[in-house]
Amino acid sequence: MNNDKFERTSHVVLTSHSNQIFKESLPINWGAKTAKERGPVVATISEKENRNAIGSHSGSYTVYRALSIANGDFPKDHRPELFNTHSPVTIKPQDSWFDPDKMVAIDPWGACVQEMYTDYLKEGYNIKPTIAVTQARLHIPEIFEAIKNGRLKVDGDIVADDGSVKVTKVAFEPVWYLPGIAKRLGIKEGELRKILFNETGGMFPELVTRPDLKVLLPPIGSTTAYVFGDINKLSDPSVELTCRVHDECNGSDVFGSDICTCRPYLTYGIEQATKTAQEGGVGFIAYYRKEGRALGEVTKFLVYNARKRQEGGDSAETYFKRTECVAGVEDARFQEFMPDILQWFGIKKIHNLHSMSNMKYDAIVKSGIEVVNRLSIPDELIPADAQVEMEAKKAAGYFTQGDIKDGAALKEVVGRKLEE
Repeated sequence: MNNDKFERTSHVVLTSHSNQIFKESLPINWGAKTAKERGPVVATISEKENRNAIGSHSGSYTVYRALSIANGDFPKDHRPELFNTHSPVTIKPQDSWFDPDKMVAIDPWGACVQEMYTDYLKEGYNIKPTIAVTQARLHIPEIFEAIKNGRLKVDGDIVADDGSVKVTKVAFEPVWYLPGIAKRLGIKEGELRKILFNETGGMFPELVTRPDLKVLLPPIGSTTAYVFGDINKLSDPSVELTCRVHDECNGSDVFGSDICTCRPYLTYGIEQATKTAQEGGVGFIAYYRKEGRALGEVTKFLVYNARKRQEGGDSAETYFKRTECVAGVEDARFQEFMPDILQWFGIKKIHNLHSMSNMKYDAIVKSGIEVVNRLSIPDELIPADAQVEMEAKKAAGYFTQGDIKDGAALKEVVGRKLEE
């Protein structure tokens, strides 16, 4: 490749990296028909002059990398050795990759930088993947129980002899195309940049000093997709697809806390996704890091205390009100970006959506994906203390296949008090 192509005029600007000289950045043509036309996202800081994105890789883990460098354990000039790191399965580009409105929160080409940007890598550009694909086996107690009770069978393929479930895992780092993000939210790009700059304490000056940089790698958590069955069947609307889009709840998902239905709903979704894959379809679980409705775990625990200390105890009637009193809003997740992960796989039709959230359903349908069946969590899987959450959500308009309580009946749904 001709070196002249990469000659740029240098100029000094206010940036989030000290003593940095920017050259005119490599253009990013979001939504272009090929990876080379689109151009690489360069968010590494080993050669700061080559950067064409705001922020850096690894999201919220960037601080740990900084501490490792400060401690002398991590070389500042490290370049990843990408040999043998490629996907074990072939991921086919989808039409949605070329639509600038379908994906604004991830880089569609983020899994194949080794193949698509070889020339740039040879020229010295430090380009890192933002998507990685691997394979795994899930060992989940609830799945073992489903096998024991005959709801699932061991087939030696999807479900191994030891009861583990074969999956393909795909990890996504967020990559925000700021004009698309602003359009999705219905605001001007300049206003979005100013708010992001102010509300992160001025973390990224380029948001207000470099309008030519259109891509931000925000310091937030990543997303993981778990695929049960043939990953390339996801884009075939004639193949039955069972899907759960799940927002992180560490207390329930990992530790089994019974104040909410998160783990039961997640494991039930995994069971149904596995079953669908065994029947020739495909299952899909998307796991988003949006702890506590994207309000964080500290806020969530404060809300728990407020709910359980209020007069009359933890009540379904005041479930959402207590969150709003503490956090200022009932929910900060903004599900408008959630379907981007589904679009990456080319999903056009979900036959079985395991979610009661109208916000999620509306965002999925608005993105152009058809939903055939919506499925709520079975009553027998709801923990006793989680009845407050469940009845409050149903009364607030969440989708349900069961009865909805209101008025006096809703007031009677109460949970445990704190043991003080």
